[in-house]
Amino acid sequence: MAANLLKSHLESKGVPVLLEYESAGRVIGIMVDGLADVKIKVPRELADDARQIIEPRDTCPDED
Repeated sequence: MAANLLKSHLESKGVPVLLEYESAGRVIGIMVDGLADVKIKVPRELADDARQIIEPRDTCPDED
Protein backbone atom coordinates (compact mmCIF):
# COMPACT_ATOMS: atom_id res chain seq x y z
CA MET A 1 0.00 0.00 0.00
CA ALA A 2 1.33 3.44 -0.94
CA ALA A 3 0.46 4.97 2.43
CA ASN A 4 2.68 2.47 4.24
CA LEU A 5 5.56 3.21 1.88
CA LEU A 6 5.22 6.94 2.49
CA LYS A 7 4.99 6.32 6.24
CA SER A 8 8.20 4.27 6.22
CA HIS A 9 10.02 6.85 4.11
CA LEU A 10 8.97 9.79 6.30
CA GLU A 11 9.81 7.93 9.51
CA SER A 12 13.25 7.04 8.13
CA LYS A 13 13.81 10.81 7.78
CA GLY A 14 12.73 11.46 11.37
CA VAL A 15 9.13 12.52 10.74
CA PRO A 16 6.60 10.64 12.90
CA VAL A 17 3.51 9.50 11.00
CA LEU A 18 0.02 8.38 11.91
CA LEU A 19 -2.12 6.64 9.29
CA GLU A 20 -5.83 7.29 9.72
CA TYR A 21 -8.09 4.84 7.91
CA GLU A 22 -11.39 6.47 7.00
CA SER A 23 -13.45 3.45 6.07
CA ALA A 24 -13.96 -0.29 6.32
CA GLY A 25 -11.12 -1.12 3.94
CA ARG A 26 -8.62 -1.81 6.71
CA VAL A 27 -11.11 -3.74 8.80
CA ILE A 28 -12.08 -6.19 6.09
CA GLY A 29 -8.64 -6.17 4.46
CA ILE A 30 -9.56 -5.29 0.89
CA MET A 31 -8.91 -2.36 -1.39
CA VAL A 32 -11.82 -1.16 -3.52
CA ASP A 33 -12.19 2.31 -5.04
CA GLY A 34 -13.20 4.67 -2.26
CA LEU A 35 -13.31 1.92 0.34
CA ALA A 36 -9.84 2.35 1.79
CA ASP A 37 -9.09 6.08 1.98
CA VAL A 38 -6.11 6.83 4.21
CA LYS A 39 -4.93 10.13 5.68
CA ILE A 40 -1.22 10.49 6.34
CA LYS A 41 -0.86 12.66 9.43
CA VAL A 42 2.34 14.30 10.65
CA PRO A 43 2.95 16.85 13.40
CA ARG A 44 1.98 20.34 12.22
CA GLU A 45 5.47 21.70 12.89
CA LEU A 46 6.95 19.04 10.55
CA ALA A 47 4.36 19.34 7.76
CA ASP A 48 6.58 21.46 5.48
CA ASP A 49 9.49 19.07 5.98
CA ALA A 50 7.23 16.11 5.18
CA ARG A 51 6.02 17.78 1.97
CA GLN A 52 9.60 18.39 0.85
CA ILE A 53 10.56 14.79 1.59
CA ILE A 54 7.73 13.28 -0.47
CA GLU A 55 7.64 15.90 -3.22
CA PRO A 56 8.44 14.38 -6.63
CA ARG A 57 11.82 15.39 -8.00
CA ASP A 58 13.35 15.36 -11.44
CA THR A 59 16.15 12.86 -10.94
CA CYS A 60 17.45 13.02 -14.50
CA PRO A 61 19.62 15.94 -15.56
CA ASP A 62 18.23 18.08 -18.36
CA GLU A 63 19.50 17.03 -21.75
CA ASP A 64 19.85 19.84 -24.26
